[in-house]
Amino acid sequence: MDLIQKRRSVRRYADKPVAKEDILKCLEAARLAPSACNSQPWHFIVIDEPELRKRVAERIFSGVYSMNKFAKDAPVLVSVVSEKQKFLASFGGQVRDTSYALVDVGIACEHLVLQAQELGIGSCWMGWFDEKALKEELRISRNKKIDLVIALGFPAEEKATVRERRSLKEMSSFNRYE
Repeated sequence: MDLIQKRRSVRRYADKPVAKEDILKCLEAARLAPSACNSQPWHFIVIDEPELRKRVAERIFSGVYSMNKFAKDAPVLVSVVSEKQKFLASFGGQVRDTSYALVDVGIACEHLVLQAQELGIGSCWMGWFDEKALKEELRISRNKKIDLVIALGFPAEEKATVRERRSLKEMSSFNRYE
């Protein structure tokens, strides 16, 4: 619970690299995430080479996507690509009108950012970026979907912010919808 309470979206990063060993720990946490029918419908592309990261960030977080330009200062960007699900997970999702692949990717990403938090690494996941430009930069096929980009880096400042959250009573109930 302490880890969950400490985790927040970081939008200011220190000029300090993230060790590859720590990135691998975050990826391992994501790898171990559960998924529908064990589909594991994700692929993580780590962008940590400084020149490439800078060029990618300039392209994908500019223009209408500039609200996330803070991510240009993160030493690591992780591109999250959806992969094909197993047939039963895909079929079940169609029947239920639920994207289990997207749920699975969300679980894996949360594992990744919680592991980062445990290591003292800040993160922010973003769904607003120029996907076409990112596909071009990383040579990703047009038929693939990049759902998220996660910025990773050490926070520039320790800032104790109180996050507004609905009360338990407002967001939950027992035995019926209230």
